[in-house]
Amino acid sequence: MAKRVRGSVRPGQRRPIDRRPATTSAAGAASSSTPVAASAPRPLGLTEAEAARAAELEAQLLEQERQAEAARTRVRERSSREPSSGPAGSLAVRAEQEYAYVARDVKRIGEMAVLMLAILLGLWALIDVVKVVTIN
Repeated sequence: MAKRVRGSVRPGQRRPIDRRPATTSAAGAASSSTPVAASAPRPLGLTEAEAARAAELEAQLLEQERQAEAARTRVRERSSREPSSGPAGSLAVRAEQEYAYVARDVKRIGEMAVLMLAILLGLWALIDVVKVVTIN
C-alpha cells in the first residue's frame, strides 16, 4: 500500500470548497473599503438584437440541414441507378467491391513469381548449360 502524505488529495475524495456567500446587502457594501457598483436587474426576455441573431442562426442551421438532406438524396438516387450483379445487399457483391485490391495484389504477386522464375532459369542456363560463368 502506498504511503499517505499529509495534504495529498486523491480524486473523488477532495474536501469541499469553503465558499462564503456573496454580500449584496447595504451593510456588506458599507463595511468594505471599495464601493460596490449597483447592478441593474437583468431583463427576463431576449432583446430584439438577440432575437434577430437567434432567428438568423436558426435560418442558417435549417439551410445546412436542407443541403445535407439534398446531398443524401442525390447519393441514394445515384446508388440506386448503378447496376449491380446481384441483390443490393448481396455479400458477394459487397465482397467484390471491397476486396478488389486483393485481386490486384494477387495478380502482382503472380507476375513477380513468374519474373523471378525466368531470371532463375536464365542464370541456370548461363552457369550450368552454356558455362559462360565458371564457379570454382
